[in-house]
Amino acid sequence: MKSILIAAALATAAPAAAGCLTGAAVGGVAGHYAGHHAVIGAAAGCWYGHHRAVVAKREAAAKAAATQHTTTTTTVRH
Repeated sequence: MKSILIAAALATAAPAAAGCLTGAAVGGVAGHYAGHHAVIGAAAGCWYGHHRAVVAKREAAAKAAATQHTTTTTTVRH
């Protein structure tokens, strides 16, 4: 029961934490099947999931800024 409450609390955290949770779940399963190293796999998966979430957020912000810059600097000549 305690682990369910902890998981629920972490799931409501920031989107970068969601990347960590997803990566930890995948890494934990992969680590378990790769020689009973679930904890190491979960830690590595958390790191990678967090990294990918941060990169995706940065790329989305850059794309939004480029789109905004393009639409605001366009002039119409008749």
